[in-house]
Amino acid sequence: MSRNLASDQCVAVRPAQGQDLSAVTELLQASGLPIRGVQEWLPHFLVAEHEGDVVAVAGLELYGPSALLRSVGVRPEWRGSGLARHLVDRLLEQARERGTHDVYLLTTTAEHYFPRFGFACVSRDQVPERVKSSVEFTSACPASAVVMCKQLPTD
Repeated sequence: MSRNLASDQCVAVRPAQGQDLSAVTELLQASGLPIRGVQEWLPHFLVAEHEGDVVAVAGLELYGPSALLRSVGVRPEWRGSGLARHLVDRLLEQARERGTHDVYLLTTTAEHYFPRFGFACVSRDQVPERVKSSVEFTSACPASAVVMCKQLPTD
């Protein structure tokens, strides 16, 4: 069943809280996404909740003027609803408001999805050292993962 976020007002998007950790990690594992580092960065995650269940998640890791977008996952029955787009847009806006200059991500399956947000493929040597030291870069994602970057506008 496909849902449209704009017409379904029963979805609440909010910052993740400690009690969301098990639901977030369960959703990420079911989506084939790494869970290492999630607990550490959970305060910078957003969840979409429907009738008390976490149906989508996305997170941000902050590294000075750079950030890492990670863990964008949506339950299969909610895919195509606009939830992932909404969560990513909100996280990118939060990053911009914090003064972040660029946001990176790693993907093995969604390199054709993220250009709609302004992400473009870059080489690993273009990634700041602080971001490359993240769990995502050092161990959670394979070396074959595509690296993408989005430059954020400054005020």
